[in-house]
Amino acid sequence: MNHEAPKIDSLDWSADELGDNYQRATLHLGADPEGEGDNVAVLVKAREAQTDKPALLWVHGMSDYFFQTHVADHFTEQGYPFYAIDLHKCGRAHCDGQRWHHTNDMAAYFDELTEAAKLIAEKHGGVIPLAHSTGGLIVPLWLDHLRRTDKDTHALVKGMILNSPWVDMQVPGWQLRVLRPVVKLGGKLAPNLKLPISGETTYGDSIYKERNGSWDFDTEKKRLGGHDKYMGWLGAVLRGQEQLQSDTDAGVPTLTMCSTHSYLGKPYSPAADNADTVLDVAQIQRWAPKLTTAAHETRPIPGALHDVFLSQPHPRQLAFNAADTWLAELDNEEN
Repeated sequence: MNHEAPKIDSLDWSADELGDNYQRATLHLGADPEGEGDNVAVLVKAREAQTDKPALLWVHGMSDYFFQTHVADHFTEQGYPFYAIDLHKCGRAHCDGQRWHHTNDMAAYFDELTEAAKLIAEKHGGVIPLAHSTGGLIVPLWLDHLRRTDKDTHALVKGMILNSPWVDMQVPGWQLRVLRPVVKLGGKLAPNLKLPISGETTYGDSIYKERNGSWDFDTEKKRLGGHDKYMGWLGAVLRGQEQLQSDTDAGVPTLTMCSTHSYLGKPYSPAADNADTVLDVAQIQRWAPKLTTAAHETRPIPGALHDVFLSQPHPRQLAFNAADTWLAELDNEEN
């Protein structure tokens, strides 16, 4: 018996916390592989652009969720339908009794991304992930998986924009060589061991409006110092980065944006307002061109923050300009 594929308009959409221009729908994913109940993802859509352009799909980072309405506003004004997904155990999708953003395997996110991509592309003809930080680790791995195993779904993805992707561990190489085997073993033997990491609030201090920034967000969904982290999660990150650097080919045209310099491991100062205080931008620029065999552009943005779209007005506009130009070129190539 043939079952008709679900359509995005048939989802149970309801009002979202972001206001009148936003709606949300829950994607039910089944039992959590870590035994923390049932997982869901939450799809958010902005007011629709009347266009035949592919839709953008925002994929957030670690200890994060979608709240960047100015990004949705910008791209819908350019004619791109805009969606965002809060991945399971993150943001709107976090359920009682679950560890925030916890996974023992980055591949655990693949099914919900595939479901979202199919739903969106069925209506809009194609989808372009716009992935930030840890999202920028997950999405290339997912696309490489699709390229190998599901070419029809992979063909729905027209390109990929990476916003400061987490492609390497921001520690010296010798430390990583020592750390990697220890974490791999610990991830197998004690995946639920809580890591003694006290999250720095430097980045949060630079963006949150009640500290030194301009942006408002839910500090439970996005804690200023990040959420608790566990050995199994760190092992998953290291394995994902190792795979990313060795044999990953997302197979789609890619734009990578990041800051021109980092400000790491230091408390907040005004220097944090014009730098990536989370990741090493030299690592991003090293690895980003290797993530796809398709056309790739790396665009460093002077003065940008870790999320380039939360930067001060001038670098933020530079980031929008870079994305607009790249999208227009991609559209011309498609047509």
